[in-house]
Amino acid sequence: MSTMSSTKYYMSTLAKIFKFTLKSKKLAVGVTIILFFIILGLFAEVIAPGNPSVPMQFQMDLPPSPDHPLGTDTLGRDVFDQIVHGIRQSLLIGFMAGAFGTGMGTLIGLISGYKGGYVDDILRTFTDIFLVIPTWPLLVVISSYIKQGLTIPVLAALLSVFAWPWPARTIRSQTMSLKQRDFINIAKISGSNDLEIIFKEIMPNMLSFVGANFANAVSGSILAEVGLEIVGLGPQNITTLGLIVYWAMWRGAMIRGIWWWVFPPIICITLIFIGFHLINMGLDELYNPRLRK
Repeated sequence: MSTMSSTKYYMSTLAKIFKFTLKSKKLAVGVTIILFFIILGLFAEVIAPGNPSVPMQFQMDLPPSPDHPLGTDTLGRDVFDQIVHGIRQSLLIGFMAGAFGTGMGTLIGLISGYKGGYVDDILRTFTDIFLVIPTWPLLVVISSYIKQGLTIPVLAALLSVFAWPWPARTIRSQTMSLKQRDFINIAKISGSNDLEIIFKEIMPNMLSFVGANFANAVSGSILAEVGLEIVGLGPQNITTLGLIVYWAMWRGAMIRGIWWWVFPPIICITLIFIGFHLINMGLDELYNPRLRK
């Protein structure tokens, strides 16, 4: 397949995904939810100007009102402002970790599945080792060790280390199936090298599958970030959804009846997870039509 025809195939695959999005309720709802939160994050400075982490900006523990749609917390900070900025940072962590983890997993899976032999044995063993590692305890230990230097990029890099093995395994199995197809044999006869076959022949047929893995990696990374924040091991100087929940729990918001400090971030986290899960399910249905009802 020439570079031009490969590009056209990539574009046609993306167009197919877009058309399926319009038909699939799961995919359409999931994309709509995530786009809503992405827009909130992108325009956070416009929607909620100022620094949401500065204490004593307003009166403490105010309930929701026209001036403060989600009230204020015990430190005199606007909860709505915190959530808007927290959405941006949490999505940034998720997308960075998901992109690197899925990218690495896709590359390893493609090479392992296509090459086979000792290359597959080495990469598969490497992947299996990471799959059996107890991820959460190790994340807690590493985060505790580097807590003082834990920034958004560092946390995203740490999460991505544990985000790649599952995509690598699933993409490997799909690659092993695709490489048996006739169009791969034709490409070999035509003189295409291994890299051309992997990225021009196999990869375009797996875009929806890679997209599903990416959605799963992003949601998993965001949930891991929230978990680390809740136990006090995330970046403490950057407002994320997890940090908002941490401060609400630490200050006993529910016990004191300050529900508006607790429920909004939890609802946002839940909706983000649901959005990515629906995208994952929709792309799975696109790749495997037998899943459609």
